[in-house]
Amino acid sequence: MELPFSESYRIKMVETIRKSTLEERQKWIKDAKYNLFLLKSEQVFIDLLTDSGTGAMSDKQWSEMMLGDESYAGASSYYKMKEAIFNITGFDRFLPTHQGRAAENVLFSVLVKEGNLVPGNSHFDTTKGHIEFRKAFAVDCTIEEAFDTSCTHPFKGNVDPEKLEDVLKKSADKVPFIIVTLTNNSAGGQPVSMENLRMVRQIADRYRKIVIFDAARFAENAYFIKLREEKYKGVPIRTIVLEMFSYADVMTMSSKKDAIVNIGGFIGMRDEELFRQCSVFNIMFEGYLTYGGLAGRDMNAIAQGLYEGTDFEYLDTRVKQVEYLGNRLMKFGIPVQQPIGGHAVFVDAKRFLPDLKKEEFQAQTLAIQIYLEAGVRGVEIGALMADRDPVTRENRFPKLEFLRLAIPRRVYTNNHMDVVAIALKNVFDRRKEVTRGMKIIREASIMRHFTVELDLA
Repeated sequence: MELPFSESYRIKMVETIRKSTLEERQKWIKDAKYNLFLLKSEQVFIDLLTDSGTGAMSDKQWSEMMLGDESYAGASSYYKMKEAIFNITGFDRFLPTHQGRAAENVLFSVLVKEGNLVPGNSHFDTTKGHIEFRKAFAVDCTIEEAFDTSCTHPFKGNVDPEKLEDVLKKSADKVPFIIVTLTNNSAGGQPVSMENLRMVRQIADRYRKIVIFDAARFAENAYFIKLREEKYKGVPIRTIVLEMFSYADVMTMSSKKDAIVNIGGFIGMRDEELFRQCSVFNIMFEGYLTYGGLAGRDMNAIAQGLYEGTDFEYLDTRVKQVEYLGNRLMKFGIPVQQPIGGHAVFVDAKRFLPDLKKEEFQAQTLAIQIYLEAGVRGVEIGALMADRDPVTRENRFPKLEFLRLAIPRRVYTNNHMDVVAIALKNVFDRRKEVTRGMKIIREASIMRHFTVELDLA
């Protein structure tokens, strides 16, 4: 008899979480203007808002925290992080930053100019925000299969070569770089194949463009390459990772994902001149070159986390928990992005609430419903996050309208996943009763979803 799947870690410490009543949750979400970001953490039972910075560090990471060198310049922790980045990614130059969006801010301050076009595979919110803040335009070149949630294409995060070629043929002079997000978050945590990364590199070389990886979840992407590309089934994760990064000139990293820490990020690069230009902005925005907004203890934890995050046993445990939740939801007939992605289950809100108008923000409405049902906090990846068109100021309605249930690393048990699954099934069973969505009362001019205030439509 085959042994059942089991987590590859032991739990040494627990944190108490409180169960609330429906009446309490009704009041709390109303007070929060129906924005789940504005809830207090103690008002949430199972928090699947994000997997960013919410993971549980290991015993070895906590040990490294105690060894942090807090020198302002030249700290040993910097060199420990530098060695880990080189060993894992192959990038010999790096700048530490306090998180991924800070890395984007530094890098894009050098590379992105007004009127530029930045092609990529479904740019995530901060990436698109930094591009549009500089009066440039993000161009989505994701393959069409990604937009059919019932399709089981193994690499829905792939860049469509024809779409990319079309942008470059027409406007190569306006394109500063090509960006590839690993895994593709906005498309449902979907991986990019090695074949596709190689193809992007070849196209970039023909047009003499640099390639940047938004690599927050690069290890999960490597795991899917190992499982789904026949050529790589017997290849170690770290060997796969090194080949992946060989096709990039630059990477940005939110270490809060696959390095399993609570804060931190970095830019990896090879070109000395780009490093020098970015260094100016890193000092302005983040801190000195050898700490970049991070304490030495955080750099130590990142270094250790990079090794742990690229361990196959860890990745197998992590991704299988996400699959466990996704499979339970599919058994209930709940529409989700298939195949299940690496860090989250993405529920197709358009198919879940088909009678609700898109103008009433289906995914946000669904996120509120599961919070009311069981105190589960997810996040909308849809029209609210898509923001308004920077030129027309009209709402943008993306092809995909998701409720994302992002699972923190090494935090919850499968019993928690059962609670989430049953809660969403209960909402699904009464979905016909959800006849009112949401309307915007107040919003910021960019990246509005973090602070937007809503009311019943």
